[in-house]
Amino acid sequence: MFSNFALNHAWLIPLLPAIAFVVISFLLRGAKKTAAATAITMSLISFALAVGVGVAVAIGQITVENPFISRVTWFEMSGLHVDMGVFIDPTSAMMLFVVTLVSLLVQIYSIGYMHGDPGFTRFFAYLSLFAASMLGLVIAVNFVQMFVFWELVGLCSYLLIGYYFFKISAREAAKKAFMTTRIGDFGLLLGILFLQVTFGTLDFQALGTKIPAYVQQNGTAFLTVVAILIFIGPVGKSGQFPLHVWLPDAMEGPTPVSALIHAATMVVAGVYLVARAFVLFDALPEAMTVVAWVGAFTAFFAATIALTQREIKRILAYSTVSQLGYMMLALGVGSLTASMFHLMTHAFFKALLFLGAGSVLHAMHDKADIFLMGGLRKKMPVTFAAMGIGVLAIAGIPPFAGFFSKDEILAAAAAASTPLYLIATVTAFMTAFYMSRMFFTAFFGEPDDPHDHPHESGPAMLIALVVLGVFSVIGGWLPYQYHFGDWVRFGAAHHGGIDISIAGISTILSVVAISLAWIIYGAKTIPAASLKARFALLYQLSYNKFYIDEMYQWLNHTIVDGCGRILYWVDINIVDGIVNGLGNGTNLAGKFLRRGQTGQLQHYALVFFGGIIIFLLLSMSADSFITALTRVGGMH
Repeated sequence: MFSNFALNHAWLIPLLPAIAFVVISFLLRGAKKTAAATAITMSLISFALAVGVGVAVAIGQITVENPFISRVTWFEMSGLHVDMGVFIDPTSAMMLFVVTLVSLLVQIYSIGYMHGDPGFTRFFAYLSLFAASMLGLVIAVNFVQMFVFWELVGLCSYLLIGYYFFKISAREAAKKAFMTTRIGDFGLLLGILFLQVTFGTLDFQALGTKIPAYVQQNGTAFLTVVAILIFIGPVGKSGQFPLHVWLPDAMEGPTPVSALIHAATMVVAGVYLVARAFVLFDALPEAMTVVAWVGAFTAFFAATIALTQREIKRILAYSTVSQLGYMMLALGVGSLTASMFHLMTHAFFKALLFLGAGSVLHAMHDKADIFLMGGLRKKMPVTFAAMGIGVLAIAGIPPFAGFFSKDEILAAAAAASTPLYLIATVTAFMTAFYMSRMFFTAFFGEPDDPHDHPHESGPAMLIALVVLGVFSVIGGWLPYQYHFGDWVRFGAAHHGGIDISIAGISTILSVVAISLAWIIYGAKTIPAASLKARFALLYQLSYNKFYIDEMYQWLNHTIVDGCGRILYWVDINIVDGIVNGLGNGTNLAGKFLRRGQTGQLQHYALVFFGGIIIFLLLSMSADSFITALTRVGGMH
């Protein structure tokens, strides 16, 4: 049976894209069509295996509490045993499906988008390695294996964000992403080391047994610190405040990269890590509170910035930061179900939105400002329909995918904390508004430049848009019908059906937000310029991203560089002064002592005789010395 084969050979899912990377990099550098075909074929096989794994989990007895695990020893030494293997439960099965599907569609889309690019084969090699790294992270059996692939994901994002390395902005964005996420990874590594020292293992299954017993016996204080250290890693990787600053700049890479990073790989890795380590966080209420409030604040904060941005991909980037905050909020209030459900639906509609934006940019010759577009619905009907579906899905309009997963998060937040629920609800309103603002401005009205003649994208790009559009419509309803929540539930927060009052309020607010956006940016009944003038201060704060980047720049130039200058002075004048002083002292002593080395035998004999006299005098007792002096005096 194929599902059993797929389950027992799940290690092939990350291996096949990795093979594609090696083959393309070393054997197919100049063969564009063959390179693309190799990458897509390997991704297609991985996707088929991921579907088989999902079927095996659905029809079998594999649950979050009873996963399928296959492992082999990687290395072993005294006090440390590390395996490599496969960890399959409903959560990882869902992630395998999402990552392979989105990766496959992005690669198909890239055939059209990257046509004619001189780095075509390099691009497909990087995409394959990116997918392999994320898939290896998903099936990891322990923190060591996860951390290895975690760092590979970071490397791939660096390579792809800086794909146009001849552009200064792309190079700087790649470095910014790499350095910002290093801050988070340092905290994650410290947390992993503390877990190893405390429990003697980093295996997820073993930790699931040992952590509850440790908490019962020793309390939560120490493990809360460890959990927060681990959470710093996802804060960096998943763009949570205050380490969110790299994510909008990641738009410097090609648009298919943006879709892959934001929908299925880099940024969701942090959410998935918290979900995989949920047995740790679930036992620590204080750590869960930190996760919930960081997620809620990030969701709200990023949404306020997205309200005023002008570049289409930058709007989508801040939307991703906000939606990732939603996922963290769900985890923080104890609902693994809601978080993973939203991760899945978000992958569908966010990939759709980014690839739709890529189609627009392709037609507009990379004009990214939405206010330089207009009237695109007439020239690009398929892209228009796809973007419309994506906007309705992220706005949470039923029956589109985002409605069901957003309802789960709002219901979980309402059950845990009224302030968190209110923040999430206001964020949902802003999300519907700024996404509709982007949509109405770009696709309605009249073209800003009548000399522009945009046209619909080619078949390869449209295939990906159509498939993702279908998933953005049914991707929430079907899992809800087949009890997705019961399938992946963990802890106290279970799937409990739609809360009519919560869903009704959020839907009404989304409809109001869409209507308001139409009045301002579609029908233009209320001039946007007048609102901008009336709320000039708030507009400037939002448009300039609350000057967080400038604050970091000041911090680096003033504090970090200032400390560096102080340490440099200490190094030159004190550390080097001591070392050089010792050397100079030794040199001076050598020059002084060298004067006694004359090479004359009689001189050496005199020194030798004098030394003997001094030795005899020192060896005599004080009384003997005085007696000798007295005798010498008596002789006179």
